Amino acid sequence: MSFYDDNADLRWYVERGIDWARLLPHVELGGLGPAQAEAGGYQSVEDAVQTWTEVLHMAGAFAADEIAPRAALLDRAHARVEDGELVSPPEHDQLFDAIAAMGLHGLCVPREFGGMNAPLVIYMLVAEVFSRADVSVMTHHSFHGGIAMALLMYSALEGSTTFDPDSRQILSTRWSKAIEEIAAGEAWGCMDITEPDAGSDMAALRTKAEQDADGNWLLSGQKIFITSGHGKYHFVIARTEDAKDPDDPFAGLGGLSLFLVKAWEDGPDGRRIRNITLERIEEKLGHHGSATCTLSFDRCPAELVGQRGEGFKLMLLLMNNARIGVGFEAIGLCEAALRMARSYAAGRRSMGRSLDRHELIADWLDEMQTDVCGLRALAVHAAFQEELTQRKRLELRYLVAPGSAEAAALEAEVKALTWASRSATPLLKMLAAEKAVEMARRCLQIHGGAGYTTEYGAERLLRDSLVLPIYEGTTQIQALMATKDALLGLLRDPKAFVRQSARASLDSRTHRDPLYRRVAGLRLAALQAQRHLIQRIAGPRVLSLPQTPLARWRDRLVDDWDPRTDFGPALLHAERLAGLLADAAIAEVLWAQLAKDEGRRPILEGWVERAEPRARDNLGRIKHSGERLLARLAQAPAAEAAK
Repeated sequence: MSFYDDNADLRWYVERGIDWARLLPHVELGGLGPAQAEAGGYQSVEDAVQTWTEVLHMAGAFAADEIAPRAALLDRAHARVEDGELVSPPEHDQLFDAIAAMGLHGLCVPREFGGMNAPLVIYMLVAEVFSRADVSVMTHHSFHGGIAMALLMYSALEGSTTFDPDSRQILSTRWSKAIEEIAAGEAWGCMDITEPDAGSDMAALRTKAEQDADGNWLLSGQKIFITSGHGKYHFVIARTEDAKDPDDPFAGLGGLSLFLVKAWEDGPDGRRIRNITLERIEEKLGHHGSATCTLSFDRCPAELVGQRGEGFKLMLLLMNNARIGVGFEAIGLCEAALRMARSYAAGRRSMGRSLDRHELIADWLDEMQTDVCGLRALAVHAAFQEELTQRKRLELRYLVAPGSAEAAALEAEVKALTWASRSATPLLKMLAAEKAVEMARRCLQIHGGAGYTTEYGAERLLRDSLVLPIYEGTTQIQALMATKDALLGLLRDPKAFVRQSARASLDSRTHRDPLYRRVAGLRLAALQAQRHLIQRIAGPRVLSLPQTPLARWRDRLVDDWDPRTDFGPALLHAERLAGLLADAAIAEVLWAQLAKDEGRRPILEGWVERAEPRARDNLGRIKHSGERLLARLAQAPAAEAAK
């Protein structure tokens, strides 16, 4: 059995859904043909897709036959710390030895460093099939190839990578040894952000990096909740600037820089000399096959990545990919919950028929199937847009002449792709994570009392799901990001918003395809919610215009916005607006698929049927609720000041 071969919806993307002809030239920079095939490349697009299909079959079979049977054992057999080093259960090490032997840690790493040079989209699909078997194995696996690609990307962005302009191959890169180690499965890395007093608020980070007299960077502080924190290569975000003036560019987030820290050096006797202290492993509710560590840094040698003050920007680049990865991780768990629930319901009889023939349970299973297909559509779309964004950004830097017409066109394309990826990613992470919890909960409920025992594994899925709405940016952070981008976009270009609204309104009433009229209706509901919130927010500003000099009207209405203080109604309704945006985005992605395969229409019909009642509810709550709470919150500062 293979978790790839038995999934027709997943296979559809590889066989028909992904535009490989558009993506492949930016993966295989040297081109296609006989000469490239002899050098390890591909003869054609079809040749490449066949190879990646074989990889997915192999990964799916490994997930089904090796990972899934060990999931319950890994849930019980925890890692431990001995003499300052983490010791994993032998079954865990056996799995990762096998993954390394298959070359999957280097799946996306360029051939110059011993990798397969596969698209990142393939890596994400492997992440899904691994997650269906066990999310904790997928999580640890992601800190191998994911960190290797981050090392290469950061080197390229800072200019410490060189390309051969003729062969378009990488000649050198700053951290080539580390990339090769990871691709070979000999090491992995992690990203160290969270601190005891700083979770989502990165401006509150206290870990400090200072230079000694010789200009070497030394890093001190503590990080907590670090996934795979026993790895060798650590991306650490730390404060390098101590700005006293809040208007200083280095104040707050601007004072953070990114560093690469090696956890240990190899001593002359072969023993490790540790730079980073592994304090403990967190005891968690789930994800027991993935170690979560507390780390201490005491003047650890560190390498600056990029420039001082770029830490937040560079970390967002890494986190954006990680959030897409969590989306695929959540879909894998959803797929596992759906199949476990469906199998149990088909085999369990009650009141003269199997559970899956009872209307309420049948409705649950149908909705779960619809949700999985919708989430996968958004996930593949987000991954495709993000991969093209990053690959074309590097081409713009290295492979086209600055100032040329080609560079100008590519720059415009990168900007559009960036916006497409940025729009989809928080919606994917938010909705997929929440749906994973919902589906795991339903799976347990369908099992009844048996689900509450450890025998069937439903309770493990629920425990494993609960962290997904928390790590890599909480559901609430994702909703706020999506809301901020949507509303600031409206303010910056109100004419475009009016055009979009008019188009959606017209299509919802007159489009020749009744199904698209419903798709347009979902988009219109999201636009109506945005318009309502802007009217609520901008109302006081419009009333203040008579007291504002005419020359300042544009600034007052468009530019002088502080999302932290001015967007109260939008912040209150952020999850509802993000839900509207996600429902509309998925419907539009599924609609676009009909151009390739009319057979996808039932999936879209199912999504629209489920999304329309949600959209009416979310829009109604945005329009007609929250006044009482906002009024109470507005009174609170005054009451505090009076004390």
